[in-house]
Amino acid sequence: MQRHLAQPEDIPITQQSSIIATRPVLPQPPQPRARGRLHVSTKRAGQRSVLDALHQSGSAKCLFPRSPGRSADSAAHDSAAHTGVAYAGALEAVFLNTAGGITGGDQFSFSAQAAAHTQLTITTQACERAYRAQPDETGEIRTDLRVAAGGRLNWLPQETILFQGCAVDRRLDVDLEAGAEFLMVEPLVFGRTAMGEILTQIDFRDRIEIRRRGLPLVLDAMQLSGNVADHLQKPFIAGGAGAMALVVYVAPDAAAHLDSIRRQLSETGGASLLHEDVLILRLLAPDSFLLRQTLMPVLKRLNGAFLPRCWMT
Repeated sequence: MQRHLAQPEDIPITQQSSIIATRPVLPQPPQPRARGRLHVSTKRAGQRSVLDALHQSGSAKCLFPRSPGRSADSAAHDSAAHTGVAYAGALEAVFLNTAGGITGGDQFSFSAQAAAHTQLTITTQACERAYRAQPDETGEIRTDLRVAAGGRLNWLPQETILFQGCAVDRRLDVDLEAGAEFLMVEPLVFGRTAMGEILTQIDFRDRIEIRRRGLPLVLDAMQLSGNVADHLQKPFIAGGAGAMALVVYVAPDAAAHLDSIRRQLSETGGASLLHEDVLILRLLAPDSFLLRQTLMPVLKRLNGAFLPRCWMT
């Protein structure tokens, strides 16, 4: 008896089905974001400005380098000769962001207070970098500075570099008592020219408000969004500049510096007096290197001393 073995093609296939396991689409967990808070204040101890209070948390840190080659007595003498006010030897503070930059969702808060007859100089360890942000996320930087009567604060951060796709909301508030002095600079760089970066999509909001005795003294607000490269190319906007800076100087000798500073500026810079003791300066440059060539001599003059060492590296 012969047995017939069915071949695979002889077996009818009436239905073929497959079961595909599906997983529910879960929302992505939020990316880790940087947080930082920093507060520093001064007090007078003899002929020196010394640290009174310090609070730092998260990615915001502060260093206090020694001022090379100057004694407290010579610093106080130089400040008196420069402005007519005998400040105690200045305290220098260096802010740093250990996160390495800022991106969407980051939040940083800085505050500082210079007491009466003290001088506080604040700078940053390096240029701040605003990196590409995720959609609908914005990095926030809030800075609050206060200067008591007879005190002086120098706000001298290095450049902020904007990268393609960044989203940053930055605000600087300054409160001055009567007789307080203040020097500030805010340099801004639109991408790294040497790397061929072109900013075609960013969102940058910046507001600077300086008040004296509670009344507005200087208000500067800027918002840049979308294709900033094309916007900056316009001849009546920036003429193709890749970097810019704002300088504000509040002191009794502001008017005395105006003519000499105007002689130092290039044709893309301008300086004027808002009041007899308030000097404001704007400067455009093709890149950050050329910006510094003009900016640093101006800051040295208004600071009445060498710039922080971080600016030299």
